[in-house]
Amino acid sequence: MKTELIAQLKKTIITVKDFPKPGILFYDITPILLDPKLFDQVISVMAEVAKKSNADMIASPESRGFLFGVPLANKLKLPFVLVRKQNKLPRATFSASYDLEYGKNNVIEIHQDAIKPNSKVMIVDDLLATAGTVDAISRLVKQAKSEVVSYSFLIRLKDLGGIDKLDQTKPIDYILEY
Repeated sequence: MKTELIAQLKKTIITVKDFPKPGILFYDITPILLDPKLFDQVISVMAEVAKKSNADMIASPESRGFLFGVPLANKLKLPFVLVRKQNKLPRATFSASYDLEYGKNNVIEIHQDAIKPNSKVMIVDDLLATAGTVDAISRLVKQAKSEVVSYSFLIRLKDLGGIDKLDQTKPIDYILEY
């Protein structure tokens, strides 16, 4: 099934050159959202990985991470942790900074009460590039006195080396690789 899913995803995802800036190859995943059956297959594959990791929470960064994290958490009946850009959450937060693959610096936050101590968190995002965002989320999870137990991505960009920066003792899953 995964081989067929990969083939369908590769036909569906649109590659956009020089976006958001020259030299960047952007993988537009929005057409997946126009195909409910395909999207459901993606979430089902991610759910199988999540079940094996014994995660008791899902955390995803805005905005495209939400597209996968929320339905995955809902499917598994797990709490979902919003990871937002700085100053977007109304209550006390934990913060972590990171660099984007485009050379820009960013800060993300979670509510301090979003993750209870000793939680087992699965990080879900649409894309693994340099792992800057994932590393920052991992630091937020640590600030909440909890543990990242696995990672799941729709796409891994192999030439950017992000996977090497993740905790290799934890399950790391992705559906597509470019």
